[in-house]
Amino acid sequence: MIYSEKVLDHFSNPRNVGEIENADGVGEVGNAKCGDIMRVYLKIENEIITDIKFKTFGCGAAVATSSIATEMLMGKHISEAINLTNKAVVEALDGLPPAKLHCSVLAEEAVKSALSDYYIKQGIDPVPIVGEIKHDCEACEIG
Repeated sequence: MIYSEKVLDHFSNPRNVGEIENADGVGEVGNAKCGDIMRVYLKIENEIITDIKFKTFGCGAAVATSSIATEMLMGKHISEAINLTNKAVVEALDGLPPAKLHCSVLAEEAVKSALSDYYIKQGIDPVPIVGEIKHDCEACEIG
């Protein structure tokens, strides 16, 4: 598998690793079958993401997609986080091998899961805003 320089950089030097105490939203997605599990923590003030951290257990692509997603969303309005797509994550990393595209889906789903948790804590039904969260990696079911 050939990884882009950006993937290698984010794997070797991941940004925003860790946990946020008293996070406004925490989301976890993944599947023990494929071994990729992502947890995203959000701190939100006036609908702006003031801090975002992640903990990922998985392959290099999983770490890289988590890292780039946190960089893409730091300081952004939550509406931008809701609209984050796995395609945008892949583009920001200058591509991923086909067998690793599911990692970008997990990054998108982890962010949306954290946003769902945020809305639930606000007493708001997250489904009409964020959509249904899958919480596991459907790509792992392939093959």
